Amino acid sequence: MNILILGSGGREHAFAWKIVDSPLCSNLFVAPGNSGTATIATNIELAVNDFQGIKKAVLKFKIEMLIVGPEDPLVNGLHDFFLKDPRLKNISVIGPQKAAAKLEGSKEFAKEFLFKHQIPTAAYQSFVPSELEQGYAFLETLSPPYVLKADGLAAGKGVLIINDINQAKAELKEMLIASKFGAASAKVVIEEFLDGIELSCFVLTDGLHYKILPTAKDYKRIGEGDTGLNTGGMGAISPVPFATDLLLSKIEERIVKPTIAGLQKDKLPYKGFIFIGLIIVKGEPMVIEYNVRMGDPETEAVLPRIETDLMEIFIAIKDQKLNQIDLQINPKSATTVVLVSGGYPKAYEKGKEITGFKTVDNAVVFHAGAKAIGDKVVTSGGRVMAITAFGQNHSLALEQAYKEVSKISFEGINYRTDLGFDL
Repeated sequence: MNILILGSGGREHAFAWKIVDSPLCSNLFVAPGNSGTATIATNIELAVNDFQGIKKAVLKFKIEMLIVGPEDPLVNGLHDFFLKDPRLKNISVIGPQKAAAKLEGSKEFAKEFLFKHQIPTAAYQSFVPSELEQGYAFLETLSPPYVLKADGLAAGKGVLIINDINQAKAELKEMLIASKFGAASAKVVIEEFLDGIELSCFVLTDGLHYKILPTAKDYKRIGEGDTGLNTGGMGAISPVPFATDLLLSKIEERIVKPTIAGLQKDKLPYKGFIFIGLIIVKGEPMVIEYNVRMGDPETEAVLPRIETDLMEIFIAIKDQKLNQIDLQINPKSATTVVLVSGGYPKAYEKGKEITGFKTVDNAVVFHAGAKAIGDKVVTSGGRVMAITAFGQNHSLALEQAYKEVSKISFEGINYRTDLGFDL
């Protein structure tokens, strides 16, 4: 089978790394890919939202399956574009159709879905620019901290958690009136703050059946001890040590099952990954958000633990036979440390040569914001590489990951040294 993976991050490199050795994979392409995918697959210079360009590549390279990494093309209707085209409609797409992708594309839509299907989540209200005063009034009814979410896609940066009521009001005005997050904050969802510990639950569905993948916990803040600005993710740990059998059972019964049933009931066509962001409040799981794809960097910790051939799973999704798959998981812990450019998530310089990554021998190096120029690999993004190591528990896995991280360098390199501090 000829396969195309869409995306350019560590997540897509992890998919490629997992798929390339499958006997079911004939030729593997990644668009646009990065310096890591270039070593194991054929990169195609294409933007993820260039639907016509994707169509041309799919026909040219006789692609039989498209695996969509990022959320943008799904929210913009890439799966629907394939279904409507007579030449593309028989190609399998791993990723939901546009109607279902609204679960990530609109925070308000997701909250409505959660309430409608009685899935535990925080109380909320949403506001548009003409309702600024009502937004202020709703903030007054809440206790701090205050949670403000841009309704649309804001590249993981559209959520603000603020302790001061006046600052919260000022930020609400910035979002609604001054378009702080562009069109994404033309509507803002204000939520009650939930105090607890977060974890990510990943589910695969073929539209009828589901499989729950290993849990993971990611670290979004740039600074040690979860301080500073939010990023796309500074590291991840899988499995989550506090995810007991009792908690996992609650997650499946109260959240996963009603989510899958809700998708079917609301006729939201879904074949792919559902990422459920959870917070555990006094032992009870509640949903913070849905994403309609795998998380990054959680993918780099979760996928290496899956021992079942990923292509077998994807083909079962295509055929709606996911219930026939026996999902085998490595019991060891996997931990991922993300190396970022100096200054990230604010302004940073690109083009810094990366050295030492080829000497890593007891971990997997997933490239993200990195590209090959001649025989050099240089930085091309904020999150540059993700280093994943195994261990009997998360502490030993982290110890190994940090040992390997110390071999890699580039000007301005930065990473969290305290992953797992809260476990």
